[in-house]
Amino acid sequence: MSTPDHVDPVHQELAALSQQLDRLLDTVRRLNEENRSLRQSQEQLSGERAGLLARNEQARSRVEAMIQRLKSLESNG
Repeated sequence: MSTPDHVDPVHQELAALSQQLDRLLDTVRRLNEENRSLRQSQEQLSGERAGLLARNEQARSRVEAMIQRLKSLESNG
């Protein structure tokens, strides 16, 4: 013996919960994809930064070497 008055609200609540769960799952999937993309970008930027730091260090070393040569020329001249 079921009473239709009680069954319909239960089904409505289950349907609403199901829709909410679907939205939450979509949000989780979207956030996971966004997180993956951000991690990939971070790795790429870290690699670029390392390359720029190395180039900066090379340039600094060359400038220091030129300064030493100039000082050397001044001393000899």
